[in-house]
Amino acid sequence: MDILKIIAPTVLSFFTGIFITPFFARYFYKYKMWKKSPRTEAGDITSEHFKQIHNTEHEVSTPRVGGVIIHEVSTPRVGGVIIWVSVFLTVAAIYALSIVFPYERIGELSFFSRSQTVVPLGAFFLAAFIGLMDDLLQIFGQGSYAKDALVYRKVKIVFVTLIAVSLALWFYYKLDFVAVHLPFRGDLVIGAWFIPLFVAVVLATFSTSVIDGIDGLSGGVLASCFTAYAAIAFLGHQYDISALAGAIAGAVLAFLWFNVPPARFYMGETGMLSLTVVLAVIAFLTNAVLLLPIIALPLVVTTASDIVQIGVYKCFNKRRVFRVAPLHHHFQALGWPREKVVMRYWIVSVICAITGVILYVVS
Repeated sequence: MDILKIIAPTVLSFFTGIFITPFFARYFYKYKMWKKSPRTEAGDITSEHFKQIHNTEHEVSTPRVGGVIIHEVSTPRVGGVIIWVSVFLTVAAIYALSIVFPYERIGELSFFSRSQTVVPLGAFFLAAFIGLMDDLLQIFGQGSYAKDALVYRKVKIVFVTLIAVSLALWFYYKLDFVAVHLPFRGDLVIGAWFIPLFVAVVLATFSTSVIDGIDGLSGGVLASCFTAYAAIAFLGHQYDISALAGAIAGAVLAFLWFNVPPARFYMGETGMLSLTVVLAVIAFLTNAVLLLPIIALPLVVTTASDIVQIGVYKCFNKRRVFRVAPLHHHFQALGWPREKVVMRYWIVSVICAITGVILYVVS
């Protein structure tokens, strides 16, 4: 029954996502829910390689900049809605089923619980809402925000920080989290230092949203991460958290189904913000947060490549370590086809996820 509790929401969220996607996709395209200005027009873009790899040779009817087709101004950027709506419908359907049919077996399938999933679900949907507002402002907004100006990125970070601080205080004062588990060492009590650690992890995880840059890349990587934490939660007898992580993984896979190149839509902030925030929350709830850099290694490396590129560019007379940052764009600039970059990222993600689960078991 414990295994069925994990499998049922995973499968249900996947097929829910498959079912609702055509309706949402029709709406996305009808109202042209994509950025009106490509990133090649942003003031902070200086690399010619960056401009080249954000062009595509497909779809002659799509907008052009300098005679070259720009894919990102013809592809909806709010695809993450499909993920969190699928999760919401899955949670609601199974919970309603357990109330209408209050039999022991059916009731056990519900994973909506105050002790395990209320906090991650709240963080998930709150972050999704904030991300959706950001997406809509960039789609329908006027002026510099539509071009993702640096000042508004800082505003977005402020909102993420507020979410992180609120969650950190809840964990510390309400859930009595004062320690982190060190693999092979046991729990380390850090007291009030738990609060800044929590905030730092949420911000670091959110920064990995830079990986949402190639068709299907972020979906495959995040699906592996949530599957790993579903396994970790299951092994730790946190079955409700495991079911939630499985449901999110199923919804991400449904999103991925429609995003094999060429993508029909991008995750956008409503997808990346919600997924990265809830991933950090689940990592803390399963007491496996120090395994997150291993399980999510492709995210870590991709973000690090961006930091290194910016740091070297500013400190060493505009020199570059990579042809383009983040790292996946560097591989594109080297001549790798998009599909090769995506598939190799997926392979590495699966290996990292398996490694993280094994380390949890043996430690």
